Amino acid sequence: MAQEQFTVRLERSDVTFEVGPKESILTAMWRAGVQHPYSCGAGICGACEAVVVSGEPDHRDYVLTDKQRNEQRRIVLCCSRSLSQELVLDL
Repeated sequence: MAQEQFTVRLERSDVTFEVGPKESILTAMWRAGVQHPYSCGAGICGACEAVVVSGEPDHRDYVLTDKQRNEQRRIVLCCSRSLSQELVLDL
């Protein structure tokens, strides 16, 4: 079950922020002052894809293959959420 609210930690940037129940990881990143590439905002282009270091993504995109989803190593930030309380990204 997806977390209502969860924490994202950007490992390389040393930035941590909360993602609210009605916002995307990408929106929460902007609120925290972190910019990241994006395009569609709907999970169909993959421009905002990032590498997952730890945590369990809740994939809601149309970009990743089933194999990529099962590997739990990538996430599309504009639409996907977290199944774990903390998600650590390689950003």
